[in-house]
Amino acid sequence: MSADKSLDNLNESVPTSQKTGWRKLLAFIGPAYLVSVGYMDPGNWATDLAGGAAFGYQLIWVLLLSNLMAVLLQSLSARLGIVRRLDLAQANRATYPPLVNFFLYILAELAIAATDLAEVLGMAIGIKLLTGLPMMYGTLITVFDTFLFLYLQRFGIRKMEAFIILLVATIGFSFLIQMFIAKPDLSYAIKGLVPSKLSPEALYIAVGIIGATVMPHNLYLHSALVQTRKIDRTVKGIKKSIFYNFIDSAVALNAAFFVNAAILILAATAFYATGHQQVAKIEEAHALLAPLLGSKLAPILFAIALIAAGQSSTVTGTLAGQIVMEGYLKIRLNPWIRRLLTRLVAIVPAVLVIGIMGEDRVDALLIFSQVILSLQLGFAVIPLIHFVSDKATMGEFAIGWKVKTLAWIVTIVLVFLNTNLVIDFVTSFFQNEGMVLVKGLIVLFILFFIGLLLYITIYPFIKTQQQAKEIDLHGATIQLEWIQAIPVQRIAIAVDFSVTDNQLINTAIAHSKSLPVGDADTSIHFILIHIVESATAHYLMESSDDEESRKDQERLDLYASALKSRGFKVSTALGYRNRVKEIVRIVHEIDAQLLVMGAHKHQGWKDYIFGETIESVRHKVSIPVLIVNA
Repeated sequence: MSADKSLDNLNESVPTSQKTGWRKLLAFIGPAYLVSVGYMDPGNWATDLAGGAAFGYQLIWVLLLSNLMAVLLQSLSARLGIVRRLDLAQANRATYPPLVNFFLYILAELAIAATDLAEVLGMAIGIKLLTGLPMMYGTLITVFDTFLFLYLQRFGIRKMEAFIILLVATIGFSFLIQMFIAKPDLSYAIKGLVPSKLSPEALYIAVGIIGATVMPHNLYLHSALVQTRKIDRTVKGIKKSIFYNFIDSAVALNAAFFVNAAILILAATAFYATGHQQVAKIEEAHALLAPLLGSKLAPILFAIALIAAGQSSTVTGTLAGQIVMEGYLKIRLNPWIRRLLTRLVAIVPAVLVIGIMGEDRVDALLIFSQVILSLQLGFAVIPLIHFVSDKATMGEFAIGWKVKTLAWIVTIVLVFLNTNLVIDFVTSFFQNEGMVLVKGLIVLFILFFIGLLLYITIYPFIKTQQQAKEIDLHGATIQLEWIQAIPVQRIAIAVDFSVTDNQLINTAIAHSKSLPVGDADTSIHFILIHIVESATAHYLMESSDDEESRKDQERLDLYASALKSRGFKVSTALGYRNRVKEIVRIVHEIDAQLLVMGAHKHQGWKDYIFGETIESVRHKVSIPVLIVNA
């Protein structure tokens, strides 16, 4: 499989083309539910609880506004993945210079670690509330969910989506029952949907709610998850895919809105209405639910929902980490290593804080995780808007000026609010005496982040202008002399069993004789070439009978059968050892008239490896070489 495909083992694993009606819609349902858990994770509970306890139903409209922002940005993320078949990390890697991508990668990993930290703490609190176990033990127990993720991954993306939807349903059902127990005044809740003037204290909570809305890792995640669907790569097929994924996003994120609104309404009913306006901690809320609502079931359901929120977010956070690492670095770790590393990075600070400073400091650690997420948000959203606005790469699927304007407004609001959150945190930290060196480093980091943010905002505009200038430059007019060209009949195609093979073969067909649709000239002969690179094949060559050689021949035969069914004459050829020498040898032996190879758009050090292969072959054959940028 190609290393360039996002979530390689899951990519295009869900067929959609043959389905119709509601079955087709169901085939697309799933990715947004994996994304939605990031909007109802334990990190969001604190702001919802604080908002409901302090201001009743007044801030429900803020939740609704933040949900609309989320639907917009997640839809843009899905559009990028559907149209370009790249996730956000891959698109960044293809656009920005290597050093900038390195910093973007580090920031993305920090955001994922911060997200996982919130899940660890949330699950530990939930376990403590449900069982009475100290948070230290609950934190250590969360290590074992690594194995749950690995178990789920064995069954494919649809089973994983079903598991997440089950957890989301558990959260929703738990709060639905709590709503029946609490019996809120829904007329006041409906009035809360109408925007109202906010006091400075309410505005602070509102900023926290909106600032914690869009999780950076969700933008990476969504752009990759939509690629698990195998769709028709036609204009109509892509449009339908965008439409169905929008429905998926709207439904799933509205489910997240229901959960957040339920937390706020529950806090408003149980705490605000009873004079307990200072409740802000999750544990305080849990302790007060039973006496205030007169039900022992409510706090149990509260704890179960908290554990379900943490567990579901854990699974999606691991997938996001895999996407980021593969997209930026093209490094693919074993899933259990990737999961264990992510979880250990989250557990270590949690254990240290609980062990040294006590459980009372857990809420401060939760706030710190949200500050880290706030820092990273702009570095994910701004490139995304650039990519989906680019007509050169998105074609007719680039967003229009209305959506683009709205997206930039949302981005400016989110970046501004998150910047305020960071400034508040830094200001409170600077009030402490001493730590001059630490304070100096914080100032340098902030200046660096501002510079990097400005760079990724401006760079795509500069790059587009440079490309436009290059296109506008023309040399002197050349007079062409037309001669009768010899028809190309023997075409060699170097395949590598990646997603690009389809484009290579279609390009080869297009460059053969012009034929009516559905017909084929039997005089045209395609020769499919592949070089086996296993250790056994390296030494035994044609005599090797290892699994890779057999599999490679089977795949060549599969391609050949598909071409033969269209009436073409096809043969296959396996090469061994040196890629360049073997391709050149086979081309000479079969007396090919045209060689088709894929460039794969490699950058950086891979360009030297794959680029050298193409250049070396091109200089050693006397026939035209057609290089396809796949």
